Amino acid sequence: MTTPIIVFAKAPRAGEVKTRLIPVLGAAGAARLHERLVARALATAVAAGTGPVELCCAPDPSDTRLAALARDHGAMLTGQGPGDLGRRMSGAFERVLASKHAALLVGSDCPALALGHLRTAAAALAGGHDAVLGPAEDGGYVLVGLRRTHASLFEGIRWGESTVMAETRERLAVLGWRWQELETLWDVDRPEDLARLRRVGIEPLGEGG
Repeated sequence: MTTPIIVFAKAPRAGEVKTRLIPVLGAAGAARLHERLVARALATAVAAGTGPVELCCAPDPSDTRLAALARDHGAMLTGQGPGDLGRRMSGAFERVLASKHAALLVGSDCPALALGHLRTAAAALAGGHDAVLGPAEDGGYVLVGLRRTHASLFEGIRWGESTVMAETRERLAVLGWRWQELETLWDVDRPEDLARLRRVGIEPLGEGG
């Protein structure tokens, strides 16, 4: 059984992505870093080999840089559609699970997410778990995988808060679903994350880089 991987990403527009890194990298530097992280996420998803990969874009799939990244990695290019993050994630799962037995969804902010994590997540779903989650150090998650979906998993979640993972666990428990959690990983949001980014081989470049 194949498990598609959906990579969620914003268009790398200066001033609109990685905004908390702008004081350190500048708007253009932060956008370039975001684009490199998207490329890394796509490469990892493809290397995992669990199934087809799609780059699901916001606000729409018209950005030429994201289109080029999808083409370079052999990924399908789709749009996230309207609504808040929860609505867009829910819509992506509804669309993919209409024809597939399971799906994984990841962001582009976690360079620590490796192909082994993706393969473990896909195996958990193939083994009968209803869901799999990859917790983030900040209280959110860097990966969610589902064999079926339910609106309550995404509605009313306080996205960006440290309670996302806890709220999601509570909702899975209410549904009575069986889920597995991966190891907790870090993502790139704040200036202090840049040192760890360098340790995984990515050198963030400022405006003049």
